[in-house]
Amino acid sequence: MPTRNDAYKLMTSHVKNENLQKHMFAVEAAMRAYARKYGEDEELWGMAGLLHDCDYEEYPDLKVHTHVSADWLRAEGYDERVIYAILAHNDTINGETNPRNDLMSKALFACDEITGMVTATALVRPTKSIIGLEVSSVRKKMKAKGFAAGVNREDLFKGAEELGIDLNEHIAFVIQAMTEIAETLGLAGTQSSEQVSA
Repeated sequence: MPTRNDAYKLMTSHVKNENLQKHMFAVEAAMRAYARKYGEDEELWGMAGLLHDCDYEEYPDLKVHTHVSADWLRAEGYDERVIYAILAHNDTINGETNPRNDLMSKALFACDEITGMVTATALVRPTKSIIGLEVSSVRKKMKAKGFAAGVNREDLFKGAEELGIDLNEHIAFVIQAMTEIAETLGLAGTQSSEQVSA
């Protein structure tokens, strides 16, 4: 089984866009946190998060996205559970092909869009920081139609519902997971590294 370092190298070899890389780090952090919460394999769940969009920059067509990366991952010997979760997070091709029928695939779908909304909300704060970000601020921005237009609002609700968690609780949980890697995500704002790690 490839290591996290192998997954990082694979991801960065195909993804050059820094914001997309940060998105994948954010989803990895949220997936690792959920794996700990549910007593699941943190490495597997983390890899699903880190690699879920690794073909998107080169293959943005949603009818192809995830199928290309699935081929890459199979060739490299990745666990089929990781590959399945990645395939199942793309609703454009999901349908009957890859229904989200396990906890990992439900968590990946739930973490994908919400990390984007949390990031966008943090970046419009005066501090440009996720530290101290409130759930209410994220919920308020969710209602603003023009804000973070690329984030599918229906998927935010559907993801939490499929995972069986209250949306506010889900947002709070993801904020906490992302806060732990705030500097990596460029969301530490004006806080010093000492304050971030405290």
